[in-house]
Amino acid sequence: MILTDKKILEAIASGAIVIEPFDRSCLGTNSYDVHLGKYLAVYKDRVLDARKHNQIDTFEMDETGFVLQPGTLYLGVTEEYTETHNSVPFLEGKSSIGRLGIDIHATAGKGDVGFSNTWTLEISCTQPVRVYPGMPIGQLIYFLIDGEVENYYNKKQNAKYNERTDKPVESMMWKNF
Repeated sequence: MILTDKKILEAIASGAIVIEPFDRSCLGTNSYDVHLGKYLAVYKDRVLDARKHNQIDTFEMDETGFVLQPGTLYLGVTEEYTETHNSVPFLEGKSSIGRLGIDIHATAGKGDVGFSNTWTLEISCTQPVRVYPGMPIGQLIYFLIDGEVENYYNKKQNAKYNERTDKPVESMMWKNF
């Protein structure tokens, strides 16, 4: 079941959902708009290795923005820090972003119950496009869970993305080997 605007507000009031900063005007009928943070990153090496820690170069955009280029994977980050304690958050791109040829996630659109952080975005584009810090980039949709949770993400010993950050985080797949 997808939470409506009223249910999202109730969950925020009870602490079951946290969105910082929260702006009521970003709340849609059944989603919450998130915004592109000021940091982007690219991998240092052109060839990535799933068994190794691939390093990234992080840079800060200014108000003039940055032109994304096709054929490059950019890691971005949401301005918003979020927590979910009784629902599963899904991050989807806004249709206006898709119509510019921008994808904001390759495979990682679903969060886990207990996820508490900003969202790293896996950004790619079909043609050059200028993006700006603070622009609407995606929307969070919340699905109510059914049943008790045994292992919240933020309590898992092996969770790889628990450290709070305002910068994009590279793949930690290498920790699985």
